[in-house]
Amino acid sequence: MYSYDTVSEAVTGLRQRGFDLDFDARFDCVVCKDHKLKPEEFEITEVYRFEGNTDPADEAIVYGIESKHGLKGILVNGYGPDADELSNEMVKKLSFKHN
Repeated sequence: MYSYDTVSEAVTGLRQRGFDLDFDARFDCVVCKDHKLKPEEFEITEVYRFEGNTDPADEAIVYGIESKHGLKGILVNGYGPDADELSNEMVKKLSFKHN
């Protein structure tokens, strides 16, 4: 697993390793351009969490996502009180645990 100090470094590192799509989280899926992936259609292969030292708005999680169809992309998602509402399935999927 890689280590990054900022969200932008994590995004750059993932892009260098072929995660070229930009995903957005929706209630029950992730979307990018013409692609809509339900939780069962993708895996989270990398995750980086950043906590804002002085500004809670800087809190984010960067996910490296790979679909079962070979798509690779990035999801940058905020957390805390301003986070988007997600389905139980999406919450479970984005609660990725790694060793």
